[in-house]
Amino acid sequence: MAERGKLITVMGDEDTVTRFLLGGIGELNKNCHPNFLVMEKDITIHEIEDTFWQFLNQDDIGIILINQYIAETVRQGLDAHQHSIPTVLETPSKEHPYDATKDSILRRARGMFTAEDLH
Repeated sequence: MAERGKLITVMGDEDTVTRFLLGGIGELNKNCHPNFLVMEKDITIHEIEDTFWQFLNQDDIGIILINQYIAETVRQGLDAHQHSIPTVLETPSKEHPYDATKDSILRRARGMFTAEDLH
């Protein structure tokens, strides 16, 4: 039997998560926990942080997609994450536009190149 690949997780608003679930990424782990978190009005910062750390430390997760406005809630942990897997990608949402100056991957990439490298 072939070994399974790594999962994609999503933390986002209802529209973002629904799109990815319709695309087929929805999974439940052996403890019946989903690989997604929908931001609802009553969700607490503790729940967001807890879910982020669970996804970050799961061996079967390859990519964490997170709406940028939610990433701001876990920014300290996100900036401290230095491993390439799982890769954490910040995405825009319908209500909150993307701000490249806040993106942790782009900020790291800027430090790797000088202006001369780009010419």
